[in-house]
Amino acid sequence: MSRIASHTQRDSIRGQLMRNIVLEKLPPEAALELEAHLTIVDCRKGEHLLLQGTQDMEQYFVLEGVMKRVVTNPAGKEMILRFTREGDMETSYAAWRLGTPAPYSITAVTKARVAKLPLPVWASFMEQHAGLKEDFEFEVMRHMSDIMGHIITLHLLDAPGRVHRFQRKLPQFTEVLPKKELASYLNLCAETLSRLSHRGKIHLK
Repeated sequence: MSRIASHTQRDSIRGQLMRNIVLEKLPPEAALELEAHLTIVDCRKGEHLLLQGTQDMEQYFVLEGVMKRVVTNPAGKEMILRFTREGDMETSYAAWRLGTPAPYSITAVTKARVAKLPLPVWASFMEQHAGLKEDFEFEVMRHMSDIMGHIITLHLLDAPGRVHRFQRKLPQFTEVLPKKELASYLNLCAETLSRLSHRGKIHLK
C-alpha cells in the first residue's frame, strides 16, 4: 500500500481517478484534497478487499482489473452479486450508514489496483461537496437496482436467457471474465456456459 504522492505511477493513477464514474466531475482542488486521504492497493487474484461480516468498511475506486461483490451463506455457498472494473467503484456505504456488518465480500477476480479510504472519511468529504454526494448516492442506488435485476433474472430466465441478458447488459465484461466466474454469476455449470457462449459468440477467457 502507498500514497499517491509517493507512488512511482502517480500521474497515471491521478488520471485513472479523474475518469472514475463518481469522481470525474470533481474540481482539481477537491481532487487534490481527496488524494491526501487515499491509499493505493495492488490486489492479487482472489484477494479480499472486504470480508462479509466485518464492521471496518472502506470506499473503493477501481483503477485496474475486475472485482466482484459476493455473498456467502453459512454452508459456504457463494453467490456473485455484481462485477466491477476500472472506472467504477465499490462500497458498503448502505451497511455502514445502517450500522450493520458488511453483508458481502469484495474480492479481486483478476489482478487489480484500487484506491481506498475509510468510509467515515469519505462521508465527511462528501458533505463538503454536494454534487459529489449526489452522484455517489445515485451510483449506490443503481448498484442496488442492478443487483435486484440480476437476482430476478436468475429466478425467471432459463440458461440461454441469462446469457443473452449478460451480453446485452454487461458487454464490457465479456472478454475479461474467467469462464468459471461468469458461470457462477449466471448460476450455470461451466459446460452449459461453454455451449451457450459458443452459440452466442461470447468471448471468454
